[in-house]
This record gives sequence, C-alpha cells and structure tokens, in this order.
Amino acid sequence: MLFLIITLILLFLLINLLFYISIKKAFSKQTNQNSGQKISVVVAARNEENNIPVLIEALKNQNYDKDNYELIIVDDFSTDNTFSIANELASSSKNFTATKAETKNLPGKKGALAIGIEKANYDFILITDADCVPQPEWISISAEKFSRGYDFIFGVAPFYTGSSFINNLSCFENIRSSILTFTAAIIGSPYSAAARNFGFKKSSFKKIKGYSNTADTLSGDDDLLLREAVKNKMRIGFITRKESFVYSKTKNTLDEYLNQKARHTQTSLHYLTKHKLFLGFWHLLNLFFLFSPVLFFVDSIFLSFFLIKITTDIIIVFNLQKYFGYNFSPVKIFSLQIMYELFLILNFVNVLLGKSDWKK
Repeated sequence: MLFLIITLILLFLLINLLFYISIKKAFSKQTNQNSGQKISVVVAARNEENNIPVLIEALKNQNYDKDNYELIIVDDFSTDNTFSIANELASSSKNFTATKAETKNLPGKKGALAIGIEKANYDFILITDADCVPQPEWISISAEKFSRGYDFIFGVAPFYTGSSFINNLSCFENIRSSILTFTAAIIGSPYSAAARNFGFKKSSFKKIKGYSNTADTLSGDDDLLLREAVKNKMRIGFITRKESFVYSKTKNTLDEYLNQKARHTQTSLHYLTKHKLFLGFWHLLNLFFLFSPVLFFVDSIFLSFFLIKITTDIIIVFNLQKYFGYNFSPVKIFSLQIMYELFLILNFVNVLLGKSDWKK
C-alpha cells in the first residue's frame, strides 16, 4: 500500500514538473522575423451581427502588408444581419470578402469553413471565430511561423476576464487546457488546438482530404484536423508570443457553457488512442487525489493526497497563467481548481446524455 501511495504521488508531481519546465522553457523563446507569406484568413459566422464589426476592425488593423493577406467571411445561414453587415464592412477593403454557405457539403461549422478555404487565394490559411479579436501581430507572427516549413500551427487563445462565475470557470478551464495542450506539443505529441488561433497550409489541408476524415462528430474542426495531421506525420508548430494572442468572450449562461463543453468533450472521444489514454489517466489521477479525503477513515495518509494536489495546482497555475493571459489569485485558483474538476465529471456525463450543435 505504501509503495502504491508513493508511486501515485511521484507520478502526479513528475507530470506537473513536466508541465512547469516545458511551458517555462518554450514560452521564454520568442523570436519573430518579418515574413512576406501571403495569408488567407477564413471565418465561419452564424448570427454574429454584434461581433463581426469588431473582428473586421481588428483584422484591418493588423501590422501586415495589406497586399499580403485577405479575409473571407462565410455566413452559415444566419437569421440576423450578419451577412449584410459583414458584406458592407468588407466592401471597404479590397482584400476582404463575405460570402454565403449555400453549397455546404459538410454539416456544421466545418462545412462553412471548407467553402472559405476553397475560395482562398493563398496557400497559407489562418482560422479564427467571428467573435474573436486577434492582436495586431497575429498575422505577422503566424506568417513567420509558416515560413519555417510547418504544415499546421496554433497559438494561444485566451478569454477576456470578467467577474461572473461562468467567466471565471471558463478562463480557468482555458488555462488548464492550454497547459496540457502546449506541453503535449512541446514534447512532440500534439493533440488539441483552439480553432480561434489556428492555421495550416492549404496544400497540407487537401493532402489529408480536408474535413472529410473528421466527420466523427459535428465539432472538431480543429482537434480532429490536427489528429489527421499527426497521423500523416505533418510538421506542427505552436506560437507563444502575446502579440499573436486571439481573445474572445466567454459564454454568459450555464446552459451555453455546458453546450460548448459538451461539444469539446464529445470531440475528445475521437482523439488518437494514446492521447485518450494519457488524458483519461491524468484526469482520473486528479479526481482520485481530489476525492481522497473520503478515504480518511481507512488511513489518515489519504488526506495528504488532497493537500499535495491543491498545493501543486496552485503553484503550477499561479506561475504559468501569465503565459496564457491570466492573473488569478491563489485563493481564486484554489476554488476554481475544485470547480474545474467537478465540471469535468458533469461535462462528461452531459455529453453521454445529450447532444449539441456548433451554434445554439
């Protein structure tokens, strides 16, 4: 029993040490050289009339030669004024266009994105969402990364922080997910990326047959595409510079949040086996440590599992959160870490019992 306890504690601490060392080392290396790559930015939009003007303004203000990039907004059957607003705003820039997803061959967001990618004039594609705000150097830094020969790239995509519970929970989940996904990429085993800050070569996209092999689930236009890239041994790079962050707002209500997490959790069920095994082991290990106090009546040593976990979680998140655009206090990290673990269970149960759409 003692040997098992020591082994579990050491595993937990070693994995967290891997997170800490990997992120600190990778995010300290930030270089950028101007690149002349021609970039196509593709956005799928549904009922985003309030967000499209902000996105277009952010893309107009990119520190990149206007002749070297274009924006293609694909309206995915919006029932509001998304298309008319996007079309009007895009018409003022010769390199911006808006179109409608009238010939979708795939369901959901993937179908709309596929139309935009097909219309793209350039081989280097950047994807973001209609409710996002890319930082001014987003295209420039992404173009530089492409110039190094990567087939797929992804960057940091934080949420704007607020005061509501859903906002705080979403931001904290973003930190924890980012630590996992970037560490995996750093050690050469990428499995996930945020579609809000994602890119690839159009030729590489076509080589893996686009989204046709990602029909496992309605979502997954980022993670499952990355899965196919991994299977085809393509070069996958990541970007860490704050000037290339892509910000967005969190959901406002619990129902919206649960629907969003159901899509993400459903996608994770279709990861490569090695990634599912690691994530399953990691989350089960954390949940065991979290609930270990219930075994206090068996042996008081189980209380130490909880104390070690919480202390380690606070240290890891407090020291690494700045790399992902956040600044939570230790007290808030303590409470959010517990809620985050509990919602992992709820999200998993939710995806087994319900179904989701890419935009409710």
